[in-house]
Amino acid sequence: MTRAERRSLNVTIRFAAALALVAAGAAGGQAQDAGIGIALGATPAPAQVEDLDGNVVDLGRFIGAKPVLIEFWATWCPVCEKLAPTLDAAFAKYGDRVEFLTIGVAVSQSPRQIRRHLERHALPGRVLYDAKGEAVRAFRAPTTSFIVIVDGSGKVTYTGSGEDQPLDQALAKVAGAN
Repeated sequence: MTRAERRSLNVTIRFAAALALVAAGAAGGQAQDAGIGIALGATPAPAQVEDLDGNVVDLGRFIGAKPVLIEFWATWCPVCEKLAPTLDAAFAKYGDRVEFLTIGVAVSQSPRQIRRHLERHALPGRVLYDAKGEAVRAFRAPTTSFIVIVDGSGKVTYTGSGEDQPLDQALAKVAGAN
């Protein structure tokens, strides 16, 4: 097995384990309460993902420019589907002040599958694809529906997972309340 294959398998195993916890009834909410994901106050490590056409996108161009909300997402994730109305409402309220990035994980989905999904179900903000798992590792994303909010200075201010997350409250802190 090559190094890249081992790395991909490791990412798949971590996601499968985290999804098992969610399926077993783990409550949604702040991930830091459970001690998972990137630490609050941390600056994310550099990571490159792709747009859905395969072009490289450096996440560093967004971090520190203005607040950013990142969702680790999959077409097959029922929790992501249940979280969608909350994200849509947050985007409607904060989309002019916060960069919204949806990062499709490279577990059992492809950019083609994501494009087909988007034809039926629009997602807020930019939709990207983490083909090599760089963003998953940089943000220590344990599962899909994992949200990270980074403030304008590039520091993580919120992490959470599950279908019931206090995004309005978390975004108000970094973007100012309306």
